[in-house]
Amino acid sequence: MNLSNIAVKQLEKLLTKDGWLETLVAKNSKVGNPVFFDVEQFPWAKDLEANWMVIRQELDGVLERVDELPNFQDISKRQTRIANDNRWKTYFFYAFGFKATKNCERCPETTKLLEQIPGMKVAFFSILAPGKHIPRHRGKLKTLIRYHLGLIVPEPKQKCKIQIADEIRYWEEGKSLIFDDTFYHEVWNDTDGYRVVLFLDIARPLKFPLSLISSLANKLITASPIVQEAKASHKSWENNFEENKTKELV
Repeated sequence: MNLSNIAVKQLEKLLTKDGWLETLVAKNSKVGNPVFFDVEQFPWAKDLEANWMVIRQELDGVLERVDELPNFQDISKRQTRIANDNRWKTYFFYAFGFKATKNCERCPETTKLLEQIPGMKVAFFSILAPGKHIPRHRGKLKTLIRYHLGLIVPEPKQKCKIQIADEIRYWEEGKSLIFDDTFYHEVWNDTDGYRVVLFLDIARPLKFPLSLISSLANKLITASPIVQEAKASHKSWENNFEENKTKELV
């Protein structure tokens, strides 16, 4: 284990130990410390909502080869506890300094919109197959805020939902759901259709000097073997994806 990986693990321990650093981040948050955030707090979210059909059209092209898309755990092995089957597909654009260039080229309008978002750290299409259940879990980094833009939401509504803390919410196509993923949450898609959201992790706006800690944490994560391994996994998938496309054209 190298130094950057050790640093990330120590950071995670600090963030979860007795909750003291999480409390400090919460007190210095420029957007408060609610479970759910208002869209008005993030002006860029309105731009995504206004252009959701543009994103949806590019998503439709991606879904033509949905069976070939990587499972979440194929890219990030750390997700095995909550993603251990082939019913949570991903289509990555960005992840802590890594740009999935080919994926971005296939979805140029979505990419343009993403590149306008301040503090964007992670961006991908999160695709849940029928019957997928993501068990109760929580994020470890209070310095990030989770964003979902509903793109495909199957009916019936009551069978496709997310519970965060003690509240259940339902996605709506073209609408934002913004929340703090350090609160325990759980997801169900008990419908017969795919549920797809544009999934983002955004740097939480913080007061100085906590903003420096957040910046350092993100740099450590970017340099960590965890991210480098995910990057290599994605490149391997991408090469196979391109080869399969070439074979189909021959």
